[in-house]
Amino acid sequence: MNPIYERSAATVTVRRARPGDAEAVRAIRNQAIEHSTALWTQTPQSAAEGAAWLAVHLERASAFVAEAEGEVAGFAVYGPWRQLDGYRHTVENSVYVRTDRHGLGIGSALLDALIASARAAGHHVMIAGIEAENTASIRLHQRFGFEIAGTVREVGTKFGRWLDLTIMRLSLS
Repeated sequence: MNPIYERSAATVTVRRARPGDAEAVRAIRNQAIEHSTALWTQTPQSAAEGAAWLAVHLERASAFVAEAEGEVAGFAVYGPWRQLDGYRHTVENSVYVRTDRHGLGIGSALLDALIASARAAGHHVMIAGIEAENTASIRLHQRFGFEIAGTVREVGTKFGRWLDLTIMRLSLS
């Protein structure tokens, strides 16, 4: 899989992630941790934690990166939604784009690759858990057919305020 997407003036190439992408992925994750409500933690990942986190997804073949102008501009992964075996056909996605690369279609390219990969792997449903005020992410998922399943009020906290979680779902089969 090596889809190429043309958006604006940038060419975006999506490929499976590799161990050598760990630092670029960690930098994007840490930026989201430090400056947004996309990840509900305030503890940045160390280099070892970032490499270990990515290794789990590499082992599952469920991690992708988007390259633009020779740099990793975003990443996406999917993994188990819940650990009990009854949920084994349901996965949850995460899509992150460097803040200086927003608006180039990178999130769309990554989500497209994730959905195709999860379908090919035989998964039944993909879930997205999105901070309710993240309208850009909600719109992105809606463009790919995700439906809002509901919003759970005040289930997380960050930056001194309560956060609501919007759950979205896409049937893969």
